[in-house]
Amino acid sequence: MVTERMTVVIMTRNRREQLLRTLAHMTALPDAAPIILVDNGSADGTADAVAAAFPSVILIRSAENLGAVARNIAVERTTTPYVAFCDDDTRWQPGALTRAADVLDRYPGLGSVTGRCLVAPDLREDPITPELRDSPVVGPDWLPGPALLGVMAALSAFRVSAFREVGGFSRRLWFAGEEELLALDLAAHGWWMCWMEDILIHHEPSTTRDPTHRRRLGIRNTLWTLWLRRPARSAARRTAVVLGSAPADLTTAAAVLDTLRGVPWVLRERKVLPPPVEAGLVLLEESQRRSPARRYVG
Repeated sequence: MVTERMTVVIMTRNRREQLLRTLAHMTALPDAAPIILVDNGSADGTADAVAAAFPSVILIRSAENLGAVARNIAVERTTTPYVAFCDDDTRWQPGALTRAADVLDRYPGLGSVTGRCLVAPDLREDPITPELRDSPVVGPDWLPGPALLGVMAALSAFRVSAFREVGGFSRRLWFAGEEELLALDLAAHGWWMCWMEDILIHHEPSTTRDPTHRRRLGIRNTLWTLWLRRPARSAARRTAVVLGSAPADLTTAAAVLDTLRGVPWVLRERKVLPPPVEAGLVLLEESQRRSPARRYVG
């Protein structure tokens, strides 16, 4: 049974109505799994509404916005071997949780499996899909899907032991592009990640986003990840690519300043990836350059 193998973890902030729709969907699945929800200091009554409407959901109320670290706190509460991350605007489809658990059961060297995302309302494939489906990363013959060196949290299920081994999501990065460092650390520890066509997740993008702030955080976190894990030449080359593709405006300038302020701790915590992982990242650079999902907008 999936309930004995998988826990769904959701983090949310000030998206009460959308979250309630997502919870209605996730709790009604034929393979519904236990849900742990972390409310990141919402001011719109989210936590009270969830407690009233979904008493079976384990609710963690945070007084502050913990960003992606909220997921770490939820994983600490899990008792199942696997965890599926779900945002308040993503919905795993019938059978997807079971399929993810079955794959993780069958392949003990697999740290994470990422599903195929269809974007509402017309359920078109997410722009990131070709990059995942056609990943050039070379994996072992036993891998059930294309090998990955990056994941999207809300589309992925993780082996809890692997997630805990690498420390979960970084408190330094907080939010926006936080998955990249986690994925690289999983790979550095010998865990494989893959994409599966038949694990379906629907995404109904929230209209209550702050794209400008998100872009600032995304640029900062991308640069920090480069400087933390890539060899010096690769880090310098990729930094030039990131900054060259970002709009030349005050938001990008602020992101660069934010990044530079972190240089002291980045140098203290820098740990370069093993050569095979770095080689895989080099193979990915061309597909990432062409990907429409990697444009800095907002």
